[in-house]
Amino acid sequence: MNQYIKRTQRDYSLSFKLAVVEQVEKGEMTCRQATDRYGIQGNVTVMNWLRKYGQLDWRTSPSTQKCRGNMPKLPLTPEQRIKELEQQLAESEVKAQFFEAVVKVMNTDFGATLTKKQLTALSRKHKYRDSQ
Repeated sequence: MNQYIKRTQRDYSLSFKLAVVEQVEKGEMTCRQATDRYGIQGNVTVMNWLRKYGQLDWRTSPSTQKCRGNMPKLPLTPEQRIKELEQQLAESEVKAQFFEAVVKVMNTDFGATLTKKQLTALSRKHKYRDSQ
């Protein structure tokens, strides 16, 4: 039979709070990892410390910040990478169809024929603009 265990409120020293905040802001761990590693009670305790003592702007909602600070992206599994590449391929195919339709409209409506050289130059210009 499960017995009820009374929760006790824990007080944490300021130096401990600042150390945890520093680790989260450096990206060494997430809020959740800090909570688990140090046995901090409460799901939003670390987030409140970040808002109060942190150097970064933690005033936005946790859902947009994801409580990660500057955490680097984890490496993708091969399945995730394949899915990502398939999405990029599908997007590229849609773009290719669009550009083919534009060329067709240019040829039929305006009588302008675009050569491969012109198309390549336009494509490079488009990529350059997107990268900025």
